[in-house]
Amino acid sequence: MSRVFKFHNDVDTDQIIASQYLLLPNIEEMKVYAFESIDPDFSNKVQEGDIVVAGENFGCGSSREQAPSVLKALGVKAIVAKSFARIFYRNAINIGLPVVVSGDLYDKVEQLDEIELNLTEGVIITKDETLPCTKLPPYMQNILDHGGLINFLNEGEV
Repeated sequence: MSRVFKFHNDVDTDQIIASQYLLLPNIEEMKVYAFESIDPDFSNKVQEGDIVVAGENFGCGSSREQAPSVLKALGVKAIVAKSFARIFYRNAINIGLPVVVSGDLYDKVEQLDEIELNLTEGVIITKDETLPCTKLPPYMQNILDHGGLINFLNEGEV
């Protein structure tokens, strides 16, 4: 089971990782500032395998690969939202972070609820019900299984 960290609609990339931290030398140093403007203690509370749940248009704003990268570096297992900004969605898949669309989950969970995400089946199990979510096409799942697009290409799986 994974704990839920719930965020609102229109979370932009500057809220995920503010631009002043992009000057830090690496993702490891940046990750402690994830969601600083929304939840200053997020990086201390989140644990390996937790899931970010959000409303609509998650990851809007500037195109910065560091936004999904800091979440992955903190151990976030996946992001489930009602919808995603297209560039954030692509960046997340490219670095091997699952992004899943569910129109129902946001309204049915609260902060720190526990859920189970089954990417293969395309379902999310809450304490009360099983909800449908994006079932990724095999080629996208293959990219995630390799840890991202670069690893996928480097391993000759073209």
